Amino acid sequence: MKVKYIVYSLLVVGVGVLIAYRIKSNAEIGKSGSSGPNISTVSGTILKPSKFEDNISISGTLEANEQIDIRSEVSGIVESINFKEGSEVSEGQILFKVNDIELQAQLSKALTAKKLASENERRAKLLLEKQAISQEEYDIASADYQSANAESELISAQLSKTNVRAPFSGTIGLRSISKGTYVTPTTVVAKLVNTDKLKITFSVPEKYASQIQVGTKMTFTTSDSKENHNATIYAIDPEVDIATRTLRVRAITDNQNHKLYPGAYTNVNLPLETAEDAILVPTESLIPVQNGKRIYIVENGKAKEIDVEIGSRTGSSVRVISGLRPGDTIITYGVMALQNGMPIKVNLE
Repeated sequence: MKVKYIVYSLLVVGVGVLIAYRIKSNAEIGKSGSSGPNISTVSGTILKPSKFEDNISISGTLEANEQIDIRSEVSGIVESINFKEGSEVSEGQILFKVNDIELQAQLSKALTAKKLASENERRAKLLLEKQAISQEEYDIASADYQSANAESELISAQLSKTNVRAPFSGTIGLRSISKGTYVTPTTVVAKLVNTDKLKITFSVPEKYASQIQVGTKMTFTTSDSKENHNATIYAIDPEVDIATRTLRVRAITDNQNHKLYPGAYTNVNLPLETAEDAILVPTESLIPVQNGKRIYIVENGKAKEIDVEIGSRTGSSVRVISGLRPGDTIITYGVMALQNGMPIKVNLE
């Protein structure tokens, strides 16, 4: 019996010791838990103003600033060719001459008729002053003179067109005629282009139409080179093309070294918006909400929710229009686990 009581006594004592230990442990846990809230560690950055450029890339085509097909305004046999294919020509330079023998003969005949008509008109005037002829007879003589004069001037004009001149300075292309070829006003002799300046024509999607302005500076490259060239927008179509929903735009660029060729494909880099002191934030720092975007900043060691208005995107960054200021510390990593007012520790990037 004594052994039995001893065993029971030991069991009671053991249970009591275990209970006392658990009570003490729970008290210590509760004490340590009430020492303060858990602090989350996040990544952040201090905002600084930076330059922002919102660009779009568009394909375009180079065109000559001035370009025409050289033709003769009169029909006839080509008497001489005064240019070399692919050479530079000056404004007013004679490119080729059409035989003018027939026109010269017509002009001689017309000048003779004009001289005779002039003499008849002079005599009729004297007779009219002496009242030897009627006013009607004088008017007929005067009309004959004016007709003869007009005929001679017309032939002289035709004669001057037998010398075909360059209407502007530029490079003349390959010719399609030879000496002795019979040409008419429909015959294309060669192409003349001025490439000291080149036009770049391209089309912009209509959603960007309001952001395009005359005078905007842009850059472009060609398919055969990565070199950047500068250009300036000088003309914009007055309406959007309803078939393509695009707006045609034209820019001008210098080509004094003649490295660029009309007809070449271009890749245009067009700036839509530029700001020297923009606020840019990483895309991952923004939280989508029902009415826009939200971001966390650090204030007094705690996370604070801020509603922001965003603008254009560029690469991995987004421009913030309102809601943030330079010097604000934003949280860039770990934002999805945060709550407003939560204590945080920030590792600045």
